[in-house]
Amino acid sequence: MHAKDILIDGFNRIQEEVHAAVEGLGPDDLNARPSKAGNSIAWLVWHLTRVQDDHVADAFGLDQVWLAQDWEKRFGLDLPRRDTGYGHSSAKVAKVQVDSGDLLTGYYDAVHEQSLAALRELAAKDLERIVDENWDPPVTLGVRLVSVLSDDLQHIGQAAYVRGLIQSAAS
Repeated sequence: MHAKDILIDGFNRIQEEVHAAVEGLGPDDLNARPSKAGNSIAWLVWHLTRVQDDHVADAFGLDQVWLAQDWEKRFGLDLPRRDTGYGHSSAKVAKVQVDSGDLLTGYYDAVHEQSLAALRELAAKDLERIVDENWDPPVTLGVRLVSVLSDDLQHIGQAAYVRGLIQSAAS
């Protein structure tokens, strides 16, 4: 198995979990926060998608799906255009509200499609390319992609946990 196939499998698993976390939930559940400082499913899925979109687009020299396909306008959030949610205060988390899970999964699926298209073109040597010199040691494409996978998996796990809290509170 080639490294790109492992990465593709990892990103496919995130897509499956995004759909599982959102499926069947209405706006009240998607936007519910387990505490005043907690993150909602909507924010968690939006954030993990924004990070993947931002980082993959940057690493491959692509346009962000968020801007190029007008997802920023579809979401209509009162946030800066390029905001990814990194370092959000509780007040900013509260600004990420959705009317349906289809908005979240639609955006994720569009980012996923772009990510997989980029990954399919990878050669093993590409993973060694430096994509960020602001770190010591500089970050390679391979390290950046594993970082995105790690971040996304953590956040989708959190979304699944919040879903469980909401469902147990309703029963």
